[in-house]
Amino acid sequence: MDAAATDRFDVGRFEASRNRLAALAYRLLGSAADAEDAVQDAFLHWQEADRRRIEVPEAWLTKVVTNLCLDRLRSARARRERTVGAWLPEPLLDGDPMLGPADTAEQREAVSLAVLTLMERLSPVERAVYLLREAFSYGHAEIGEILDITESASQQHLHRARRRITAARRRGGDVDPASARRIVEEFLAAASSGRTERLMALLTDDATAISDGAGLTRTLLRYDTPQGIATIARAGFQPALAKRRLGGAPAIHYALVNDTPAIIVVLDDQVVGVVAFDITGGKIATLHGIAAPARLVRITASWRHKPDAPLITRW
Repeated sequence: MDAAATDRFDVGRFEASRNRLAALAYRLLGSAADAEDAVQDAFLHWQEADRRRIEVPEAWLTKVVTNLCLDRLRSARARRERTVGAWLPEPLLDGDPMLGPADTAEQREAVSLAVLTLMERLSPVERAVYLLREAFSYGHAEIGEILDITESASQQHLHRARRRITAARRRGGDVDPASARRIVEEFLAAASSGRTERLMALLTDDATAISDGAGLTRTLLRYDTPQGIATIARAGFQPALAKRRLGGAPAIHYALVNDTPAIIVVLDDQVVGVVAFDITGGKIATLHGIAAPARLVRITASWRHKPDAPLITRW
């Protein structure tokens, strides 16, 4: 095989792993754009490496991408931008390859906006161990090789990560898709019609709503009472205010975002807002509202290929 054919073959080996690497990078970084950058950097490392000496390309590439992501998480810029209470992950539409794998409950949960947000409380290494184990089913010996830590240290990091995630995660059993959609539709109907009592009845007593303030605030906006959530929901979905704020009448759709039920707000084929719902015991426990334009680039591109009948067509 000549040099050109070898290069084509090696590029093909990298491309065969691209989606898996991007899914890992996205879970580690919470940003599709940063994940794509990390994968591209890994490709440059792959091109520069002596590939004849790489016995297992998948393992080598996993280690490179993981450590590139850890470098980003440890950077001074990331520490400033990702201060707990000031950052939300980028939402991805159901079917986006960056969300895979999603075969098990653990894999699906690890990519939810709720868990991606909670993972900000973990150290970079804890985050990596947790995801490599829970979402990608690596053994502790393999994780140790990827992160250059002992197998025992990997087990300890996983124990701490699970404890922190479990302590903060509110769960009340899975809700079936039809019930989840009904709850979201009832929430939207109550919010747009101003029925405060009905809104509050759909929320758990300790419900929380978190918003990025459309990227206009330094910290996240947080509402910790059903009354506060109902008030902000009524304001957000009041037809006259929505039209004035967005410069037109948006369409509101139901969709799955990061494997959780969500509302997608679309204006002129542009996604201008996402509200994802964490449903526990038949009620809404957490809402994540994301409207910062930089976080909606990829979901807008995905949405244009998946038009759906809106829940609200007339405001």
